[in-house]
Amino acid sequence: MASATVNPTRMELTKLKNRLKTATRGHKLLKDKRDELMKRFLEIVRQNRALRRKVEAGLEQANASFTVASAIMSPEMLEQSLLYPKQSVELNMSFQNIMSVDVPIYEFKTKNSDPSEIYPYGFAMTSGELDNALDALSHVFNDMLELAQVEKTMQLLAQDIEKTRRRVNALEYVMIPEMEEKIKYISMKLEENERGNITRLMKVKEMILEEAHHYNEQEA
Repeated sequence: MASATVNPTRMELTKLKNRLKTATRGHKLLKDKRDELMKRFLEIVRQNRALRRKVEAGLEQANASFTVASAIMSPEMLEQSLLYPKQSVELNMSFQNIMSVDVPIYEFKTKNSDPSEIYPYGFAMTSGELDNALDALSHVFNDMLELAQVEKTMQLLAQDIEKTRRRVNALEYVMIPEMEEKIKYISMKLEENERGNITRLMKVKEMILEEAHHYNEQEA
């Protein structure tokens, strides 16, 4: 109850009105942030859907080529061909700020920019399907990395959307109504006290006038 927790004074009323004004402004800003986060989130969801289809198609192509290569080549030859990779990859991570949310940006670079470095074997004893499989994997790798970046971004944005939503609801349904109730209670109390003071002043005035009247009668 407001009456149990609020001191009904004009100073407290002014303080609560200022707090209500700040809370209302903060509520609007948080709602705007939540709406913008939702807009960005839905854009990234669409991007994620397109990237996932592209990655799945690339992996399906690579798996099909590996399946054909494993059918043509012996398991020992296939394992030996891929045993010692020639190419290596270095992964770097930075961050981008989206509506106060730091999302990761993944970048990778290969040790050697020569496209032929993805084949760690000679071509004489291997199948052309194995070449196709490695080529498909090398092309899908960048898309897989971008997909990982997009999915992490989605996760972080979803967490911040939920946190912002809870803050908006707390302001809208708890804090702002409580402050409005307290302001209403203090205003009613102050008006009640003011009416009481006026009543007392009128009573005192009547007593003074009555005493003056009796005094005038005695003098007469």
